[in-house]
Amino acid sequence: MDLLVLLGVGLLTGTTTVLFGFGGGFVTVPVVVWADSALGGEATRVAVATSVVVMVVNAGFATAVTPRRTLAALRGGGPLLLLLAAGGAAGAFATRLAPPALTHWAFVAYTAVTLADVLLRPGFLRPRGQAASSVPPRALPALVGAPVGALAAFLGVGGSVMTVPAMRRAGHPMRVAAALANPLTLALSVPAATVHLATATAPAVADGTPLGLVGLVDLRAATALLLGALPVIALLRRHPPHIPDRVHAWAYAGLLGVVVAAMALSGP
Repeated sequence: MDLLVLLGVGLLTGTTTVLFGFGGGFVTVPVVVWADSALGGEATRVAVATSVVVMVVNAGFATAVTPRRTLAALRGGGPLLLLLAAGGAAGAFATRLAPPALTHWAFVAYTAVTLADVLLRPGFLRPRGQAASSVPPRALPALVGAPVGALAAFLGVGGSVMTVPAMRRAGHPMRVAAALANPLTLALSVPAATVHLATATAPAVADGTPLGLVGLVDLRAATALLLGALPVIALLRRHPPHIPDRVHAWAYAGLLGVVVAAMALSGP
């Protein structure tokens, strides 16, 4: 039953990867917490690590099938990508050291703050660039890479929760902002996944029986999620849905609200 649920969530993850740039984090963390509940307080740390590995594959595949003309908006963004990678590694190490309850409630708090921000602060639901189409979108400053990478890897949410709102306010439509979130997520999640796979000790359930983890990563859950996600990513990239930009932005906010509720209710 767990595997069927994970496959279903994988389908949803593939959809959110294409539509919102969520390579997996906001959707996969709550469901892996549920699937690995036998780990008790350690379930959140395993969920974060597993989410990062899923994001590497989803974001990498989504980037590979994104049109080059869309990715051209990141031209000259090498320093930003390097700082995202450095922050991703630091955030993954911090996850190992932090109490599991801190990681869990920091996830809830950050998602709730982001939801309030996109609803209340101008520039997301109707970006300024659409009101003055002659003004080209602005590039993200490289210096945001390290803090974005560290926080995203620490919480297991990927870069989209920070970069999509930032790119919206820089003037990009939702379709482009979501597409550009994938290469940014890839940059921070590769070093984070390496840390989780190579340097952490797998926790055990209460009776001492391990769950077959590699480091902090639940490979069984990650595989099921990816089997559901990758075909959906390929399909939606080949046949992208035509969603009005404002509806697209409201759907992003709605998904954040669902995730806040799910994680709050599954709290330790």
